[in-house]
Amino acid sequence: MANPTRWATDTGPEHSQWYIDRFRKLAAEGEDLAGEARLVDALVAPGSRILDAGSGTGRVGAALAERGHTVVGVDADPALVDAARADYPGPTWLVADLAELDLPALGEAEPFDAAVLAGNVLAFVAVGTEPQVLRRVAAHLRPDGVLAVGFGTERGYPLTAFDADAVAAGLRVEHRFATWDLRPWRDDAAFAVTVLRRPAD
Repeated sequence: MANPTRWATDTGPEHSQWYIDRFRKLAAEGEDLAGEARLVDALVAPGSRILDAGSGTGRVGAALAERGHTVVGVDADPALVDAARADYPGPTWLVADLAELDLPALGEAEPFDAAVLAGNVLAFVAVGTEPQVLRRVAAHLRPDGVLAVGFGTERGYPLTAFDADAVAAGLRVEHRFATWDLRPWRDDAAFAVTVLRRPAD
């Protein structure tokens, strides 16, 4: 990894295990952890190939796999990937830095119909690598593929910069919502969910 992620630099050594335990507890309590997956599922055809970028403990990718999609999840934190492999053995879970993402080199050469960056992923990549992350994820989409991205609007990555970086990555902004359950966008929203597309031509 060329630059350590903010997930590594801005949290303590116990943070990953806390995060794993937190989501295992929420799942055991029956909490709804599939909201992002429901939106992505609605954007694609049945049986699509989906990249869960910044997959964490695997909850989004696992929910998409349960809906019949082929899922590859990628995260920079080996502890989170190990937890995903243990808890959700169906999808493929890989350790990789999104800013340097090269899935063909890891044996996943086929492009994806869709990708998702959920859970404030862009707030935890290495400082200044957000444009690279968008470029690398976009490069793994097939033409006309979609990318759904969600992050807090007060996390230090202005939406104006995000939109410009998305366009520079060859993506087109199609929709923006205030939540993963499609509540209308408003300028004072604390969270932004953006649907982007890699144009077919």
